[in-house]
Amino acid sequence: MKFTLADDHRAELEKLANSGMTPIPIAQRAKILLLKDAGKSASAIADEVGVSRHTAELWIKKYRNRSEDSALEELLNVGKGRGRKEEVTGEAKTWLISVACTQPKDFGYAAETWTTKSLTEHINKTAAKEGFDRLTAITESGVYRILDKSKIKPFRIQYYCERRDPDFDEKMHNVLLVYKQLEIQFDEDGNLLPFDEDEIVHVVSYDEKPGIQAIANVADDLPPTEEHGTINRDYEYKRLGTVSLLAGIDLQTGEAIPLVSDSHNSADYIEFLKILDAKYPKGDTIRLVLDNLKVHKAKKVIEYLSTVEGRFELVFTPKHASWLNLVESFFSKMTKQMLKGIRVESKEELVQRIYPCFDEINAEPVVFHWTWHLGDIDPSESVKTETLLEMSS
Repeated sequence: MKFTLADDHRAELEKLANSGMTPIPIAQRAKILLLKDAGKSASAIADEVGVSRHTAELWIKKYRNRSEDSALEELLNVGKGRGRKEEVTGEAKTWLISVACTQPKDFGYAAETWTTKSLTEHINKTAAKEGFDRLTAITESGVYRILDKSKIKPFRIQYYCERRDPDFDEKMHNVLLVYKQLEIQFDEDGNLLPFDEDEIVHVVSYDEKPGIQAIANVADDLPPTEEHGTINRDYEYKRLGTVSLLAGIDLQTGEAIPLVSDSHNSADYIEFLKILDAKYPKGDTIRLVLDNLKVHKAKKVIEYLSTVEGRFELVFTPKHASWLNLVESFFSKMTKQMLKGIRVESKEELVQRIYPCFDEINAEPVVFHWTWHLGDIDPSESVKTETLLEMSS
């Protein structure tokens, strides 16, 4: 029996077969009928469409046996609600992103940030009220894809430091100028060139590392064995208090200069200045690069500096920019190599181990060099230094 499609069915089937919005099973059924109408056998149709011969024969038979008043949609089982769902509009995506960029607390929730689940639940619950019915059924993966495409990550917090110093750029330039002038004091082989006899300036990068904890074990460490290749340590420990490390790095020689104390107040800072004063020849200038901690400008500090007038020049980093101070790199290295995981039996032992650490470092000192953004610095400029003495008047 010859197979012939109704004219109105042929146009509709071609539309279903060629539309990217048509579900795959429906598109396959439409292609089966169109190919049969073109005179192909069930086997050839099955190979071309990618279905079994039985499936091809089934839908050909269904079409032949249809009633005259049967709708094509009913025949192909294109029921209401089937097929690809309506796409999320650009307006709906924009609203979703605006919600994601608003903190949960602004909607009455307790959380600080969204999770994919909590955001999706909120979107599902409130989308209809905002006129975005399609979003009432959006899944977590759908929400994530929309946010990921826009590079929005409301589930993460990345910290930054706001520039609160109005003179940030000027002060940063001044610190970099110190580093630039240091750079030209070394030859191509990294050897320090002799100082000019008329003006000898020793540059020291200084900072404090407070709160170094003295921690004791409550049980002995177990050394590595063939069965357990690592040091085994009891999880429990005992806190014995803290100490503060005040340290400077001579940026011309690499020598590290320590002072360990129970505190890091103005008296401790003055004690460190006295160590520097005793270390370098009288008449030489000691230039300190340091941060804006209040104790560095305390009244007692100013009183002490007045007794050694002209001895110290202070170059302050901008506020919240201690990373410009080279001694920070030294502290980071020391923490990783010596302080991490340290266990002692007393605070005194901790102090006794910190000082030898500096002896080991100074046995083979490393000169710290700053390289970032020095290309545009003119070393002939004058470094702006402070003595703080004018503050005492």
